[in-house]
Amino acid sequence: MTSTSETPDTTSVPETSATTNDVPAFGWSGYAERVNGRFAMVGFVAVLVIEVLSGDTFLHWAGLLP
Repeated sequence: MTSTSETPDTTSVPETSATTNDVPAFGWSGYAERVNGRFAMVGFVAVLVIEVLSGDTFLHWAGLLP
């Protein structure tokens, strides 16, 4: 005897972000700009950490300046 019970699809994509009511979208959206700003802040802090730990400027450490 075979049962034909269907399970609901629970792997759907959320309509909004967990932290805002903005819909995640590509292009010039508020959500994309917020994520871009957060990555920029992480990169800036990484540069500061490199300068503090190496005792040299980032451009010199990266080999861009002699």
